[in-house]
Amino acid sequence: MEPVTLTTNRLLLRAVGPADTDAVYQAAQDPDIQRWTTVPSPYLPEHATGFTEQIAPEGWAQGSMFTFGVFLPGGELAAMLGLTMRSLGTAEVGFWTAKEHRGRGYVVEATLAACRWIFTEVGVDRVEWRAEVGNHASRAVAERAGFTVEGTLRSGINNKGVRRDCWIGSLLPSDLGLPSTAPYLPARS
Repeated sequence: MEPVTLTTNRLLLRAVGPADTDAVYQAAQDPDIQRWTTVPSPYLPEHATGFTEQIAPEGWAQGSMFTFGVFLPGGELAAMLGLTMRSLGTAEVGFWTAKEHRGRGYVVEATLAACRWIFTEVGVDRVEWRAEVGNHASRAVAERAGFTVEGTLRSGINNKGVRRDCWIGSLLPSDLGLPSTAPYLPARS
């Protein structure tokens, strides 16, 4: 798939490339990004180069991971967001926000734009969000974007070689007023 560009009222979401390597490297020096996400720690210049020149472009080319840099109107990198295909009709969202841009709702806005796109253009019927238990900032973003937190998975994620419990939530097309590609029959309570 060719990379797409999305816009919101305040943001430009686009594929990252070599010109973004330095901005990615600088943002990923933040200890919170290294603690709560699966980026390498320490995060070295070669990690940023591999991400912007190989990992992100290959994900788009293979249709396996759709990575968006989240940019402000002036071109500054505010956040990174990825949608990774996990199974038929299911993607998982992951994100981080540059330290100086937290608390402004950018990732909520970007998550909603990216999820609308993947629901309508890729045919996904479920976007999952996972975060290590204790990552309250990520959970707040997910909840503000409309995700339903479904519970806790024991040993649900591996972060830097350590199995950790994680929260899991989901967003469905119907949560955004969009149709699904497949019928959905919820369990009766």
